This record gives sequence, C-alpha cells and structure tokens, in this order.
Amino acid sequence: MVLLVQKFGGTSVGSVERIQSVAQRIALCKDQGFELVIVVSAMGKATDELTQLAQEISHKAPKREMDMLLATGEQVSIALLSIALNEIGIPATSMTGAQVGIVTESSHGRARILEIKTARIENLLSQGQVVVVAGFQGTSLGSGGTAEITTLGRGGSDTSAVALAAALHADACEIYTDVPGVLTTDPRKVPNAQLMNSISCDEMLELASLGAAVLHPRAVEIARNYGIKLVVRSSWDETPGTTITSQGNREIGKEGLELGRPVTGVELVENQAVLGLAHIPDKPGIAADLFETLSKGGVNVDLIIQSTHEGNSNDITFTVAEEELSLAKALCKQFINKFGGELSTQSEMSKLSIRGAGIMGRPGIAAKLFETISKAGINLRLIATSEVKLSCVIDSGMGCKALRAVSEAFEIKKDHIHINPEICNLEEPEVRGVALDTNQAQMSVINVPDIPGTAATLCRALTESGISLDTIVQSERKHKKGGRNISFTLHKEDREKLNKVLLPLLKTWHEAYLQDGKAIARISSVGAGMPATIGTAARMFRALANAEINIEMIATSEIRTTCIVSESYGTKALQAVHEFFQLNESDK
Repeated sequence: MVLLVQKFGGTSVGSVERIQSVAQRIALCKDQGFELVIVVSAMGKATDELTQLAQEISHKAPKREMDMLLATGEQVSIALLSIALNEIGIPATSMTGAQVGIVTESSHGRARILEIKTARIENLLSQGQVVVVAGFQGTSLGSGGTAEITTLGRGGSDTSAVALAAALHADACEIYTDVPGVLTTDPRKVPNAQLMNSISCDEMLELASLGAAVLHPRAVEIARNYGIKLVVRSSWDETPGTTITSQGNREIGKEGLELGRPVTGVELVENQAVLGLAHIPDKPGIAADLFETLSKGGVNVDLIIQSTHEGNSNDITFTVAEEELSLAKALCKQFINKFGGELSTQSEMSKLSIRGAGIMGRPGIAAKLFETISKAGINLRLIATSEVKLSCVIDSGMGCKALRAVSEAFEIKKDHIHINPEICNLEEPEVRGVALDTNQAQMSVINVPDIPGTAATLCRALTESGISLDTIVQSERKHKKGGRNISFTLHKEDREKLNKVLLPLLKTWHEAYLQDGKAIARISSVGAGMPATIGTAARMFRALANAEINIEMIATSEIRTTCIVSESYGTKALQAVHEFFQLNESDK
C-alpha cells in the first residue's frame, strides 16, 4: 500500500470550516487506498498570538517556557482535525510530537531531530487509522532523564513532515499550502510569476535560503539527503503543484536524522586561471559589458567576484579554464581600452569545492574548510559560497594536498571525491527561479592581513556566536600595507552581535576595522543549467543595466548568481531579472 505524508499549514487549518475541508480531502485520499500520516501546523496565526501573549508578560521569557507555550498551538489543530475525520467516518488518532516519537536535541527554540521512533505510528497505520501529528515539536531528554518538550523553530512543521517521510520510508511527502506550488519568484512582487512543474532539491535549497518562503531549507535538506519525493500543492484546489526531485539515498545514521554529515562530496577542478580587473568604472552596465564581451567571444566564465570599494571604481575577478586564458585576456584588454582599468592574470590555479545540503546555514562548515586549508599552509585566492557548494581557488601545486586534507577533515569516502568532474544537467534551464532578500546587511572588514588563516579565523569567531554569513567576497585590491578587504552579508538580526564578536579579533589585526555598507537588497538567479550555459551571468547583469540599476557586489556559485544592489531598487531588480529570463512564460 502507498504511504503518503501530508502536511497542512496554518492557513489550511485556519478555521473550523477549513479543517472540515481538509478532512474531506484526506477522506478522498483514504478512499483511494492510501495509508496517510497527516502533519498540521497551528491554526492561522495562533503561534503569533501565543508569542504576543508571552511578550505582554516578558520580553525575556525562558526558552523552555516558550516551547511549552507554543507547542499547544498544534495540539489544538490535531485534535480538531481528528474529530473532523472521525465525524465523517475516517478513523483517526491525533498525536503530539512526543507521543509520535520525535526525539530531538536538548535545545529549546530550534532543536534538530535526532530520530523518530515509528513503532506506534506503524501500529496505528496497520489498523487502518489516519495518524494526525503535531508539527513543529518533539521531545528531548533533559537533565536527569526527564522528557522535555522542544520546538523545531521556523518552518518546523515542514521539517516534521519530511522527517517523518524519511523515517517511515514514505512514497512521497505532500506539502499543502496557500499557493499552487513553487513559483518562479514572489507573486506579491511579480504578479505574473509562474508555477514550476518540477525543480531539483539543490535549486530549491538555494531559493529557500535566499528567502523563498514556500519551504524551509531544513525540510529540503532532509528530502535531498534521504531521497524523499516532495510535492508542494495548494490546499484550495486540485492542481498538481510542483515536484521537488532528489537523487539522495542516504540511510539515517547514528549521528541523527538531521545531524548527519552535511558535506557529502569534495571536488577538485584543475587547470584554472584567474583574471582580475581593478579600478574599472563603478556604474550600471559595466559588468554586463565585460561579461557580454567574454561570452560573445566564446569564453565560459566560472566564478565571478565583485567587491565593494569607496570612490567611483570597482574590481571584478573571475575564473576560466586555463586553455581559455589567452582569449579571455585579449577580450579583457579590449574592454580596458574602452572603459579603463588594470588587468592582472594568474594561471596554474585549481578550484577546490565541498558540496552538500545547507552548507552556509551551518556556520561551522565554512570555518572548518578554511581552517583545514590554512593548517595545510595554503592561501585562499578566491572564495565562492552557496547553500549547496562552497569553493576556494588555490595554487594548483597545492591542489592535491588540499584535496587530501579536506577529504580527511570531512570524512569523505573515496567514491565521493571527484577530480575534474564532468558538467552535468546539460538539458536543464539556465535560470529556473529568481529570489529577492531584503533582510541582509552588508559588512566589510577592511585591511585584513593577506596570510593563510584569516578567513578561517573570521568565520570561526562568527560561528562560535551562531552568526551565519552568506555572500563572502575577498577583494582583489590590496591596501598599501598589503591587506585585503573581506566583505560579506548576514541577516540584519545578527548585526548587533557583530561588534562584540569581531572587535576583540580586529585588535589583533592592527590595521583592520569593521565597516557598515549601505542598505542592500540581494537579488539571485538559480538554475541547474548554469554550468553548461555560456553567458548566464552576463544576461543577469544586462537585465539590471537595462533597468539602470548599479551592482554593488557580485558572487557566483555553480547554480546561483547573486548581485547586491541598493535596497531601494530591490523589487525593480527582481522584476527586471524575472522578465529578462522570460520566467513570466508558463511551463518553466
């Protein structure tokens, strides 16, 4: 018999009428012969209302008591839905996270799932019952072995549903929500955003980490790791929604369901070259002109980095295959002759990458990579970051040494270590979706010593305080005393922590200091076909140039191109890129 896990969000169960409607939908599935585990969120805005009640009493409520309070929201939903199902003749049993056997870390507010003891669910399913589970919550063993209620944090019901699907080896996990599925962008900002029929977990992870709210990244990580078929559908109609595909086949290990190794592979790409253009004009269209020149000349650019600088000039650095260096160099000279600037090149480079799920969402991963490379005495030339891949460009003579060190540090087995892997996804769209995030702050550490280990030290300091970075850019331009700038973005909520964390470190870097950037918006395009397509980044830059939007920073990874622009241009930039890639057309 086919087993489905279905999750219904707060708006789907926001009233008695909606709960009864959901019960009818479940009854239809049951009549078709499916075994069903149903995960529900709290009704409507119940969680917000409970949080508000607590804040009326205290703004420093203990996290344990907040978990005790917030877990009651889902308890109401599961009981009402089970009553509704039994009323129409469908035998159903409601269960809290603790009753269903969801075991988490001993952490309140954002606990990760360690295991799910499925015996009780399987017993009820064998009796023909529909099992209705409270999302967002679990239980841990506190001091003295006493069970403690824990909550999973934002997106916790999605996480509960996909984790249950993994533990039960379900045939699929269906997420029912108030939108028809995964759209090419935010329909509130781009009314003609289109429904995607399918998308890979890697692409979905990138979009989710960039602010696409339809799914939480943690849920997508679990689906990716354990090969769960994930479908996002509307709870308001019968449209098929979006299927999120995964090639994962991991078994749940002793580390824990959500605590398995996030790094699943290491790659080394040899025979790379770095080209740096310094002091080029800082105005709309410059990046577009440069990379259009390269793509029209047939040069396939890999990583692109643009850092911020004071004044009216910028630096752009990028990598190409070494065999294309001569052609790229000639095309760059044409560009410089027209616009000005200085060109430097460096051959005999390699790109070392780790890949996995939720890499940047776990601050310790980047720090561990940089520390491993630093301890091997290897300097980082460039850094490129994303949710599924973190890359460093290093001297090729150090490539094999770095590969061994990183593989050992992350305990990567031989069959997951790849040298010069072939480009895949040749038939996939270059851009499948576009995301806008206005919750980021831009920061720079000015005049960081240009020696091995500085990036690792910076990331480790932030990791220990729980601060996650996203876009990390190391500048091409050096200061008179030899230091470089490292710019990055982080969530606005973490800005206040930054001074306490970094000021002690900056005192050891005598010429370094922390600088706030202007208010920003982060606009990103995501597509699995990017590596196999020449000129994707150039087209994104042209879309922004046509809208007369200047680019403050650029950072690319394998399937993602990110531009930082002024906050005031965020929505305009999103609309421009979405339209330029013709994502307003159906069947993407």
